[in-house]
Amino acid sequence: MARKTFISYKYSEARHTRDRIITALGADARYYQGETSDSPDLTDRKTETIKNHLKDMIFDTSVTIVVISPNMKQSNWINWEIEYSLKETTRDDRTSRSNGIVGVIQKDYYFGGYEWILSSVMKPDGCRSRNIDDSKLYDIIIKNRTNLKHPVYSCQTCKTVDSLNGSYISLVTEDDFVSNPNKYIENAYEKSRNINDFDITKTIRPQSDWRSWLV
Repeated sequence: MARKTFISYKYSEARHTRDRIITALGADARYYQGETSDSPDLTDRKTETIKNHLKDMIFDTSVTIVVISPNMKQSNWINWEIEYSLKETTRDDRTSRSNGIVGVIQKDYYFGGYEWILSSVMKPDGCRSRNIDDSKLYDIIIKNRTNLKHPVYSCQTCKTVDSLNGSYISLVTEDDFVSNPNKYIENAYEKSRNINDFDITKTIRPQSDWRSWLV
C-alpha cells in the first residue's frame, strides 16, 4: 500500500537525489507531500512562514525520507523536520502519529560509492559488518538507531544488529532505496505502528528552547 511521504534534504546538494527518489516512486509519487522542482522558493521568507509551510506538508504524512548527504548538518531545517515528524500533533481534533523515518544515504556521484560515510569492519568471529561515520549525522538520528528494545541480531555470535529492523531510523543506500522504495517505506511505516518496541528519542533540544518547540 502506498504511504504519504515527505522528503527532508539539503537543497544545495541533494535535490538530484530527491528527484531520483520521486521518480522511483512511480505512480505512488502522487502521495508525496513535499517539495518538488516546481515548488516555490521560500528561502527569502521569514522563519515562521517556512516552518508553518513545512508543518502543513509533514502533518498529513506517515513516512519521512531523510536524504543523508555529506553536509546535511549545515541545513537549517533537516533536524527540525525530523523532530517534527516524530512529534504527535493535534489539529482540528485530529492527532497525527509519529512518522516512520528512513534515511537514504546519498551516492557520491564523483566517485560512485558511499565511502564518504560507510566503511566495512571485520568482527573477531569473521563476520563483516558496515560501519557508519556518526559525525555526519544529527544526534536525533544517532539516538534512534540500534534502539530496538529486544534487538534482532543478524549474527548471534558478535551481536550485530539487523540493519533494517534493529533501528527505528534505518539507513539504506540511495541505490538500494530507488531499486525498491516501497520495501523501505513500508518497513518504516510498520515500525511506526509498533513504535513502543523502540526506545524512541523524539527531540534533542536545550531546556531553554522548549517554548519555541510548542509554537
